[in-house]
Amino acid sequence: MNSYTTDKAQTEGINPRSREIDLKSTSEILAIINAEDAAVALAVQRAIPEITPVVDAIAEQIAQGGRLIYVGVGTSGRLAVQDAAECPPTYGVSPETVTAIIAGGVEAMMHPIESAEDDAAAGAAALREAGVDARCFVLGISANGNASYVCGALEEARKLGAATGALLCNPSGRIETFADHAIHALTGPEVICGSTRMKAGTAQKMILNMISTAVMIKCGRVTGNFMTAMTPVNAKLRKRAVFIVEEITSVSAEVAQRTLEESGYDIRESVRKIRESGGKR
Repeated sequence: MNSYTTDKAQTEGINPRSREIDLKSTSEILAIINAEDAAVALAVQRAIPEITPVVDAIAEQIAQGGRLIYVGVGTSGRLAVQDAAECPPTYGVSPETVTAIIAGGVEAMMHPIESAEDDAAAGAAALREAGVDARCFVLGISANGNASYVCGALEEARKLGAATGALLCNPSGRIETFADHAIHALTGPEVICGSTRMKAGTAQKMILNMISTAVMIKCGRVTGNFMTAMTPVNAKLRKRAVFIVEEITSVSAEVAQRTLEESGYDIRESVRKIRESGGKR
């Protein structure tokens, strides 16, 4: 193994199972990718003991009026932006409650700005501009765990009094240095050497889903397994709201629809009204 691929940089390793993938048929290429992807869920499962305290810490911060702020570069940053953007419509929280910072800014969502990854000072500046304080939890995300932008952001977050966490796909990385909690999703070498948008990215997506979902459950934004705090802003979501109210209260679709309309499509308020009336609305 040369100096570029060390035991501590599994994400940069050479995958022996895909070594000659360029000589395979289309179906063989897809089978190799699928077989590697199948191992991602197990890597995430092994990380649950590390994910658990992160969820609890974030939920505590948000319950006290705090915020969750993701910081990432490249694929990690784009996944963070996606997860943050989906929290307000799904759980009815303000856009400020869960936010994401990506190296390179908004432009990096659509166009790669790879050099932004190396700018630690820009990461620190982005945290200051975001108004981070002691009520925040800042989660830095980097597949190899060494992105300078994320390191700079996490170091600044600590100076500002925020709780910090690191999500990486190697046994160790520099971002851990600035984190109160670290999550290691060890997905191993990629099908295409170093292409961490693949298994590492899939693991990060799964873990961010787990974190935001579990936090919102713990913060009371879910009833049973229904998203009763969602904002029904289109026809599909209004139909879903009717279904949710029906299922929770056992009333007809007509009663659910009428109560939702009277309540301005506030699902939890509609459930409360129906329960108070004994379902006779």
